[in-house]
Amino acid sequence: MERSISAPTGSYSIMAAMDPRLMHLEWLCFDLDNTLYPLSNGLWKVIDDRIQAYVAKVLHVPLDEARRIQKQYWRQYGTTLAGLMAEHGIEPGPYLAYVHDFDISPFMGPNPRLRALLKALPHRKLIFTNASSEHAHNVLHVLGVEDCFDYVIGVEEVGYIPKPDPRAYEQCQAKTGVIPTQSMFIDDLPENLKPAKALGMVTALVSQRKRAHFDFVDFYLTRIEDLAELFGIDLDRIAGSR
Repeated sequence: MERSISAPTGSYSIMAAMDPRLMHLEWLCFDLDNTLYPLSNGLWKVIDDRIQAYVAKVLHVPLDEARRIQKQYWRQYGTTLAGLMAEHGIEPGPYLAYVHDFDISPFMGPNPRLRALLKALPHRKLIFTNASSEHAHNVLHVLGVEDCFDYVIGVEEVGYIPKPDPRAYEQCQAKTGVIPTQSMFIDDLPENLKPAKALGMVTALVSQRKRAHFDFVDFYLTRIEDLAELFGIDLDRIAGSR
């Protein structure tokens, strides 16, 4: 027996093995970096190093001091950018342009399995990232899944307020009309899932790191394709048919 889920974008048949905690969902909200692709591919290391270099350049400090400041601001403000804006009045545009100004294609390519999975899921889908929307579109394009999402919300669309600040989630909700109690939020950082859970979202943590238990995380995934098992989708079958 199969069960179907209706969603604004249409209805697809999904196997009845789907976890019952997911039956009510209409929206899937995805983080981008280290969520749609694995941390191990090396892309984030390049971004992280470029953030460090930018901090050193604009604050006129050595690289080791720039790294300390970078991580301090990330812990205190949610992103290095938010700290630079708050503490030094740095304009966000040049920062975002610099840290993402490189060719990402050596680190990833089209992901047919991810595309098959996203196409099989009937829910409305959005990207909600602390990176720029331009970077998000670049990643989605290279992965071959840009047309699978209804919305792409970058940090500029939420007034440069980063996750996990609750105001960022409120801005995302206002921009997209996402209904938290009918949504799943998927991220690689547990601190970004806590505000989502407080809004009533189902939460999933994507991580290849050693897992700790969090009472605000509903599901733990090693990779994004593990969503297929949660929703009872035979990914081998559907990926092979596309």
